[in-house]
Amino acid sequence: MTPSRPKAKLALENGVVFTGRAFGAVDRESAGEVVFNTSITGYQEILTDPSYYGQIVTMTYPHQGNVGANHFDVESGRVQAAGFVTREASRVRSNWRSEESLDEYLLENGVIGIEGIDTRMLVRILREEGAMRGVISATELDDARLVERARAIPSMSGLDLTSFVACEQSAPWTTVDASGYRLLPSAGFTATREYHVVVIDYGVKRNILERLTSYSCRLTVVPGSATAEEILALNPDGIFLSNGPGDPDAVKYAIETIKSLVGRKPIFGICLGHQLLALALGARTYKLKFGHRGANHPVQNLLTGENEITSQNHGFAVDPESLKDLPVEVTHINLNDQTIEGFRHTEHPLFCVQYHPEAGPGPHDADYLFRQFVEMMGAD
Repeated sequence: MTPSRPKAKLALENGVVFTGRAFGAVDRESAGEVVFNTSITGYQEILTDPSYYGQIVTMTYPHQGNVGANHFDVESGRVQAAGFVTREASRVRSNWRSEESLDEYLLENGVIGIEGIDTRMLVRILREEGAMRGVISATELDDARLVERARAIPSMSGLDLTSFVACEQSAPWTTVDASGYRLLPSAGFTATREYHVVVIDYGVKRNILERLTSYSCRLTVVPGSATAEEILALNPDGIFLSNGPGDPDAVKYAIETIKSLVGRKPIFGICLGHQLLALALGARTYKLKFGHRGANHPVQNLLTGENEITSQNHGFAVDPESLKDLPVEVTHINLNDQTIEGFRHTEHPLFCVQYHPEAGPGPHDADYLFRQFVEMMGAD
């Protein structure tokens, strides 16, 4: 007989409390910014994405866990999300690659989840009022105390979280697993030579590293705190600015480093890297009401007129007004709300996108951006 799951509560800072059942590390509490993701599946990649550090992730699709978990479908070495929310956490796993259940995986990583709540109501609250702070607990069930704890959590605005997820020392990158289970298909692209790329790690996803490698790049990953001098001393052909969690405007040291790198080497940025690059050029960023998180976001490439379905995970965006007097050209926009999804410099070999062309999880429509980066390095 399957053991019952203990009662648990999710309390939001606005005073709303949901009652459900705990799974995973039921003896732990979870505190963080409550956000939602519209992907149907891909929960293991989402849970291990460093950009979710400090956040409680709510899945809009009601059924999660049915394919279990394995050691291939990860974007980092551990679960990065603070907590997990779903309508139903499947007790049955059915996939030939499954090694353990979602319940066991969260327990192993010390993360609590909550199921059995009305996730439609929760998402509607987040859409109408915005992402907000919350607490999941199966040990403290007093509503008033939980709401008080939620209100005591620091706001995501102003938080530099990159030090919690970035590497501590520089090191070359080698593909984690040679089985091919979790890799996207080969790039089908032959570079004229191998390019050395320095990846500045603010919380980089493994699939980004694997896609760069598949495009004939040799990678050296350096901490987000690395200086411009340390990076240039590695003699790279190009520099990649990674994704990561938190408020980009709070990562002042990274902004200063990027300022010193602009025009020195070709640069490609994704997500937080896109935001930091904008700030380094003199633009501004702002916090979105509830962010863009999912694997179905439509983006238009303004250079070609083509539309792409993209994977996204961000709570901040670049202010379009702040780009108007800068030597940049907007290259991509979000078709849902017209926010900026990419730009390139008009004088230097430099471009970036807000979304995730490496997928993991998500569509592969934007994989061409890695080829463009390699071509940019070849033309330098």
